[in-house]
Amino acid sequence: MPELPTIYYPRELSWLAFNHRVLQEAKDPSNPIIERIRFLGIYSNNMDEFYRVRVADVKRLIYIYINEGKTELAEQTKLLMEKIQQKVLIMTDEFDTSHKEVIKGLARYNIFLLGEEDLNQYHTDWLKNYFKSKILCHIAPVLLNKKVKLLSRLNDSTTYLYIRIQRTDKADAYAVVEVPSHSLSRFVVIPPEKSRKKKYIILLDDIIRLNLESIFKGFIEFEKLEAYSFKMTRDSEYSINDEIDESYMEKMSESMKQRLIAEPVRVVYDSRMPDSALKDLKKRLKISSYDSLIASGSYRNFKDFIGFPNIGRSYLENPKLPAMTSKDFTDYDTVFDAITAKDILLYYPYHKFLHVTEFIRQAAFDPSVKHIRLNIYRVASQSRVISSLIDAVDNGKKVTVVIELRARFDEENNIEWAKKLTDAGVKVVFGMPSLKIHSKLCLVTREEKGELVRYAHLGTGNFNEKTAKIYTDFSLFTRNQEIAKEAENVFSFILQPYKRQKFQHLQVSPLNTRTKIQLLIRQEIQNAKEGLKAGIIIKINNLDDKALIDDLYKASQAGVKIKAIIRGMCSLVPGVKGLSENISIISVVDRFLEHPRVMIFESAGEQKMFISSADWMTRNMDFRIEVGCPIYDADLKKKILDIIDLQFKDTLKARVIDKEQTNKYVRRGNRKHLRSQVETYKYIKSNEKG
Repeated sequence: MPELPTIYYPRELSWLAFNHRVLQEAKDPSNPIIERIRFLGIYSNNMDEFYRVRVADVKRLIYIYINEGKTELAEQTKLLMEKIQQKVLIMTDEFDTSHKEVIKGLARYNIFLLGEEDLNQYHTDWLKNYFKSKILCHIAPVLLNKKVKLLSRLNDSTTYLYIRIQRTDKADAYAVVEVPSHSLSRFVVIPPEKSRKKKYIILLDDIIRLNLESIFKGFIEFEKLEAYSFKMTRDSEYSINDEIDESYMEKMSESMKQRLIAEPVRVVYDSRMPDSALKDLKKRLKISSYDSLIASGSYRNFKDFIGFPNIGRSYLENPKLPAMTSKDFTDYDTVFDAITAKDILLYYPYHKFLHVTEFIRQAAFDPSVKHIRLNIYRVASQSRVISSLIDAVDNGKKVTVVIELRARFDEENNIEWAKKLTDAGVKVVFGMPSLKIHSKLCLVTREEKGELVRYAHLGTGNFNEKTAKIYTDFSLFTRNQEIAKEAENVFSFILQPYKRQKFQHLQVSPLNTRTKIQLLIRQEIQNAKEGLKAGIIIKINNLDDKALIDDLYKASQAGVKIKAIIRGMCSLVPGVKGLSENISIISVVDRFLEHPRVMIFESAGEQKMFISSADWMTRNMDFRIEVGCPIYDADLKKKILDIIDLQFKDTLKARVIDKEQTNKYVRRGNRKHLRSQVETYKYIKSNEKG
């Protein structure tokens, strides 16, 4: 069997290495205990998406290569699948160990997560009453027979109980019960019996197990009932049909139904499930040899643990870091006065996202504003951005909103937003079927002294009030008319892709981002050869584009020092003599999700800096509309450099990305403890006070 390529680390294995860093946070005893259990939820949620997207892609490739007779590629891809499955099994064991450790840790603070075996009579009586009054109305068992197509009945974001129905004179029968965590909290706090010192939580799953007989009694005969949890993850891919008489939105709605019946790529089940029940489950779910079947603990769908409640003291969670207002805005009467005074850079979640929503809110009623343009990839469920856009229409403004209907796992939400905005009179544009629109642009056009003046927002994150509290991202507000005009050209490109647009300042995928980045790298190579100052600093989420990796390898070989902060996937192999010995990479995983994309090139002492919506992935370079923007203001450049420098100095949450991606923590040596996200908060707070 052929080996995997060695100069490009497989992106799927690199992604698993990233999620292992999340698991490290759950294991880290320096993290508060509630945060540790929530990291288990984040890990689980990440793994779900990994199987829906990455593993599903690998599985699909195996079938394609086999059908096309590409034997060597098929064997390489099978080998990759084996390595994925091996790594997942190792991480699953680590997860189960971490889970047990965290549950013990909760008990030290008198918080007890109860199982069936831990219940006393008081607990049992209270839970039986609670089940009848609160839960039973949400239970609808599926009794399995030859007519029931179980695969089409299951939702891959849900935990189920596989019920083994043992009967005296007949063979075992089976049923499925959904754990209704979409309707009810997964975590139920049991009122104290006597002492209020001890606090008890039980999962919905265990309450249902406790009350199995009351679900089935009187409907079927049984001698004994047993329940074993399982969860299925489906392939997230979907296709869009080419019927010309359907609107794009109708096609997307139809394609979402395909996801509901897509084949499974993973089934995780309670390791205590008897072989006979497991055999029956596998048969009903049509498990293939390339699907992952993983035995684990009795609880599935750990993603709900992201919202694990803190019923103890406040110190069991991370201390709050309240978002700050920006004096660059608050020193002025209007956002337009503030942006006119100078370019403004915000960094979430350290700054309040309120400044973005206020930018759009003021534009919605300002008599001078004529047109608001904005593109939506993901927005919050209760979005003030959307409300302000509708208010703008009511105030007679022209409003154009570009909505990406294919934002993965947000497709249904975006379809609903599109309908709501269209009904309100907003001009809604869906862009091009062949290109996802991932840029983060807002453009406001005002009439000032008889002339049209543009105000632009260019960012690295979505217009989403919720994620802006947990993702780190940069936002640039500028009145620079050259940049703002090019932002307008991006909207024109989306509306009329056949028209040629000029972009001198902006990096716009798929038009010029790749070319501009490669030219910048190659200029650094030339500078190094000429003895001029040369260096590259990158902060991105993912790096898997082989052409850009090759350019970085060439830069390293030419003596260019390259430093990178890459949160997630990294296919570049650093530190290889003769190939990448001048490249060093770290990854920071902490309480906030690192999300900005920043590029810095020394440029012979005339430093060039950019923020962007694009990761260094082939999809972002060639198959999405992305926008990168230069930072020209010297003060803003310094802020970004200072923040990135703090991350390179992190001695607590930074890991080294090495050849094997082993996730070793950065060595502290004799340096002081430094947690970059906390120090960044202090840095921004100091700036705002100054």
